[in-house]
Amino acid sequence: MSEKLTRREAREYAFGLIYEADFRPNEDKESIFDSSADDREIPDDKYIKEAYFGVWDNIADIDAKIAEYSVGWKTERMSRVSHAILRLAVYEMLYRDDIPSRVTLNEAIELTKKFDAERAKAFVNGILNSVKNDVGEKNR
Repeated sequence: MSEKLTRREAREYAFGLIYEADFRPNEDKESIFDSSADDREIPDDKYIKEAYFGVWDNIADIDAKIAEYSVGWKTERMSRVSHAILRLAVYEMLYRDDIPSRVTLNEAIELTKKFDAERAKAFVNGILNSVKNDVGEKNR
């Protein structure tokens, strides 16, 4: 694909890779990325790589932040779709100063609407609003 991806399209690819890697916990994240990128013809895009590897490089902190605000829900009980969306969004909120938190939150809800159950929107929104309030809004 030679055309430039929108950030939303790139975010969707990154989400898909994060979701897939969750099913392959004993495999090297680089191998998962390479094989998935080839199999699914994922475009060579800077954001996709940064987001995918950024999540896995910081997974302990990201999952701890999700667990902190998912009161009454163990991460093992979350749908894998919601968990992957939350991982990507929390990564952006914690590690990407170039993306405003409100944009991250909106995009996460759009992914949830597209890929998860209707009831997941409120759950994802609640956790991400708490994370946003904790880390502060980025208006850059």
